[in-house]
Amino acid sequence: MSADVVTRFAPSPTGYLHIGGARTALFNWLYARGRGGKFLLRIEDTDRARSNPEATAAILHGMAWLGLDYDGDVISQFERADRHAEVANEMLAAGKAFKCFATQDEIEAFREAARAEGKSTLYRSPWRDADASTHPDLPYVIRVRAPEGGTMVIRDEVQGDVKIGHDQLDDMILLRSDGTPVYMLAVVVDDHDMGVTHVIRGDDHLSNAARQMMVYEAMGWEVPVFAHIPLIHGPDGKKLSKRHGALGAQEYQLMGYPAAGMRNYLARLGWSHGDDEFFSDAQAKEWFDLGGIGKSPARFDTKKLEHLCGQHIASADNAALQQELLEFLSARADEPLTDPKILLLSAAMACLKERAKTFPELLEKAEFILADRPIFPDQKASKALDSVSRGILHALTPHLQNASWTLDALETVTADFAEANGTKFGKMAGPLRAALSGRAVTPSVFDMLLVLGKDESLARISDAANHNG
Repeated sequence: MSADVVTRFAPSPTGYLHIGGARTALFNWLYARGRGGKFLLRIEDTDRARSNPEATAAILHGMAWLGLDYDGDVISQFERADRHAEVANEMLAAGKAFKCFATQDEIEAFREAARAEGKSTLYRSPWRDADASTHPDLPYVIRVRAPEGGTMVIRDEVQGDVKIGHDQLDDMILLRSDGTPVYMLAVVVDDHDMGVTHVIRGDDHLSNAARQMMVYEAMGWEVPVFAHIPLIHGPDGKKLSKRHGALGAQEYQLMGYPAAGMRNYLARLGWSHGDDEFFSDAQAKEWFDLGGIGKSPARFDTKKLEHLCGQHIASADNAALQQELLEFLSARADEPLTDPKILLLSAAMACLKERAKTFPELLEKAEFILADRPIFPDQKASKALDSVSRGILHALTPHLQNASWTLDALETVTADFAEANGTKFGKMAGPLRAALSGRAVTPSVFDMLLVLGKDESLARISDAANHNG
């Protein structure tokens, strides 16, 4: 096998990028990128009734959000139909496939009889050994000549050796009577032509692998390394579905999870590297291997996802984090922030990102930047602005006006004021929070004062001190 690793992600464009598909794409991306190989994208759009351009666009959007870049152009399976038919006809010419003229009624009658006798309903066509001179001038399908006797072994990096008796395989259709290829043929031809060395996909495809191996063997093609990964289950241990909540990658983007946190969480969902939970992309690429994938289904845990996302937000580069935050607002179709607000956001990012698990939580902490005067306190913050508190703000204002606007100076001024008035800074923090942000939960008062600057801070404190509502 070539030393160059080539993996692929091959979704069907029938909807959004499912979270399970996103993990499959991630595993393929990590495996290829960690070995200097190629990661390819193929859209399996042969089912024309169910495929649509909007779904393809949603898949591409989901991958772009997750940062899963692929090499070369997106490959359309449908557009390669002539090549698939060419291979079927090569197999026919080599005696590895045959023309089958059986009608649907004849096949169904065979199956009914087999059921009645308690025999296998797998279809072995009576035409498989028929002489070409006996072929009628009727529509036909091309079927692969399934091997007889013996066992097929699928060597799988996750599941181990999987043995399937040849008596469990039917004479699978390769080309329908209208000349169109079936999915099972198309997948093998595409993987071969694309030079795919490792097929990493959900274990719901394991049963397909045996049927696809018939095509590899008939064509004398090298079989790729298979790794069939267990599916993702919900917290209740059942297959992940709508009842468990969001299923699409785009939904998680709109809920405000950072892409790096999502990648980290999905990588840990069914794969492990010792006890490491939190890691970077560089570490994931270096560590990821097929041996670390477990055989049991992984359970999706939103709390774990949020915990990891909080760690990624806290450790992110401020400029990159701000860029992703702005993209989140754009994805949510919020009104764009003005340049002055973006500048303030940039100045505040270091204090905003601590203890925020999602972008909405970060934006909640940024309310002191996003809000404009006059500030209207919410219900909790209003309780901190009674007449006594307003009096404290009024008395504090001249001291702040004379302070140089640095952290040391502001801490000294407020501490001195508290001591002179027989109180503690903690008693003043609530009213200052409410005055500056209108919220009860915010970054530290000093962070807000420094980010807002002297003029804006004093104006907000003055508004609150003089408001009699």
